[in-house]
Amino acid sequence: MCDLKLVYRAVSKEQAEVELDNLELKWGEDYPIIIKSWRNNWERLSAYFQYPDGIRRMIYTTNTVEGYHRQIRKVTKNKGVFTTDTALEKLVYLAYRNIKKKWTMPLWEWSKTAQQLAIIYPDRFKLLD
Repeated sequence: MCDLKLVYRAVSKEQAEVELDNLELKWGEDYPIIIKSWRNNWERLSAYFQYPDGIRRMIYTTNTVEGYHRQIRKVTKNKGVFTTDTALEKLVYLAYRNIKKKWTMPLWEWSKTAQQLAIIYPDRFKLLD
């Protein structure tokens, strides 16, 4: 995993390609399918290099999503069957409301990232006055 992080945390797409080559040299024999998958999908996987570092960090950091899914699973795993899809939707919504109350930590360098997003996507991302 440490070697893979060197790929997606590289400072540029070119550096990431060098790190992907290094990854293949070190792990290619043990994990050929993974390396092949990265190579076959490189243009899509490396698309986030067009963004500044703050935005890239938000894209490849999954802790928030993983934590949210873990908390939703905690609520839904005790239920055997849901009578309707609406029953599941209501349970997930109520869980989300409780989870949201716990989200008190600000995103890392959010003000800088928000400004970058407003520049890149002026019609979709508006800064509050």
